[in-house]
Amino acid sequence: MITVDRPTRTRSVASKQLFATVLQRQGAAVVLVLVVAVSWLTFPNFGTVDNLRDLALQSSFLAVIALGMTFVIITGGIDLSVGSVYALGGVLAAYGSQWGFFGALLLPLVACGLIGLINGFLVAKTGMAPFIVTLATLLFARGLLLAISHEGSTTYKIAADSAFLTLGRGTFLGIGYPVYIAAILFVVGGIVLRRTAFGDTVFATGGAENSALLMGLPVARTKMAVYTMSGVLAGFAGALTAAYLESGVTVIGVGTELDAISVVVIGGTLLTGGAGSVLGTVVGVLLRDVIQNIINQIGTLDSNYQAVVSGGFLLAVVVVQRVLARNRERR
Repeated sequence: MITVDRPTRTRSVASKQLFATVLQRQGAAVVLVLVVAVSWLTFPNFGTVDNLRDLALQSSFLAVIALGMTFVIITGGIDLSVGSVYALGGVLAAYGSQWGFFGALLLPLVACGLIGLINGFLVAKTGMAPFIVTLATLLFARGLLLAISHEGSTTYKIAADSAFLTLGRGTFLGIGYPVYIAAILFVVGGIVLRRTAFGDTVFATGGAENSALLMGLPVARTKMAVYTMSGVLAGFAGALTAAYLESGVTVIGVGTELDAISVVVIGGTLLTGGAGSVLGTVVGVLLRDVIQNIINQIGTLDSNYQAVVSGGFLLAVVVVQRVLARNRERR
């Protein structure tokens, strides 16, 4: 009879736990590398400079929204309002452009940040479910958008000579400014999440809220801060989109909240809270948009397959996360 000594068995368990953790956090990155490699070899147009430039630009707008969603989900919450807030931010930016650059920028940031603050206050101070609160503000933001645009019949244009257009249409080394802006925001977000007391509180709130309260951590204030951040970033993404499109488009943002949630979860952030990273969210955004780009490269597939693929991939990721979480609990 062959026996295994305790140290060997302990190392084996530790190795399995490490592998499960790495798979949860880095699995999307591995898939992204494989998908990019295969696509590069299979589709001649995929690796062209123009296609990669367009891919980065398209990803930047969703990435800004997903950054705020990352902080919210790590605290154990959810923000369903970001799609409507995103569209509202674009319309407010176009409307505010009549007062110059700062009018176009500050109006959506303040208004959308206020909606985020309301979300955070209701979730943190009243104990209401984030799903219900943000669903209500989703409807509120969309209703406000329709009121401002007269049921969508009025489209606010940004003057061709407006300096605000530079944010969306300006380029450096052939790459659009929104890509650089998103990159800077993610660097700052990563530092805040991993190198500050606020970031520690975000993780503690999502991981064990009662313990965080017993430790005297500002849980309520942290929740209010992350929802406000989510609103500001969604509004800012809308402003960038308006600057890129040169107008406030009223029909965008439908379903964007689900896209933001999916890329955050695909990137390894747990829906249950307490674990996640902004780098994983970047990977999730890129993976989603690369898959959509591949579908466009194929050409024979209907665009609706993008939603089918994204939904199926998200379901698979959530199932894998749940299995890994249960395995860790058993050990």
